[in-house]
Amino acid sequence: MAATRFATAAIVVIALGVAGLTTGGPAQERPAANPVPSEPAGEASGAFVMHETPQPVPELSFVSGEGEKLSLADFRGRTILLSIWATWCLPCRREMPALDRLQAELGGRGFEVVPLSIDRDGVPKVRAFYQEIGLKSLGIYIDASGKAPYRVGALGIPTTLLIDPEGREAGRLAGEADWDGPEFVTIIQQRLNKAAGTAD
Repeated sequence: MAATRFATAAIVVIALGVAGLTTGGPAQERPAANPVPSEPAGEASGAFVMHETPQPVPELSFVSGEGEKLSLADFRGRTILLSIWATWCLPCRREMPALDRLQAELGGRGFEVVPLSIDRDGVPKVRAFYQEIGLKSLGIYIDASGKAPYRVGALGIPTTLLIDPEGREAGRLAGEADWDGPEFVTIIQQRLNKAAGTAD
């Protein structure tokens, strides 16, 4: 009987060890010092939630790729799509080209995609990633403190907020999305039309 219990325990230990190994992989690139989880792939597609009443957004401080100190207040008067992301987050990396295309299509005086990286290594890490995958239209914005997700109540990254010209949250999406797809382009264009006082 003791031998049977020992054999069973050994099998359980081996199974747990194998499970531990198989849950590793690329997602483990996230630094242990940064506890913000990335959203599982494919969970958030199409899950954009618009608020009936715009919500206040906590003030966020960050720097631009040129080292300029900024906050969300600097974007007042424009509709912005604030995407909180990091280079170690695989869903974030996958959706960045779509955000780049969205900025190329709709970006201008009335709208900007603001990709806010929480990479602790700052601008050099993000700039190298932009060059690696050929991002051309997006600006670089860094919150090296990593506090942005917590301040906006994000459970993981990527988390993306649609913020109106008054600096209020009009809607959000938690997870990865095809941002330059027809659905999201239409949503954002409607918001821009509303801000400009024209018909949808």
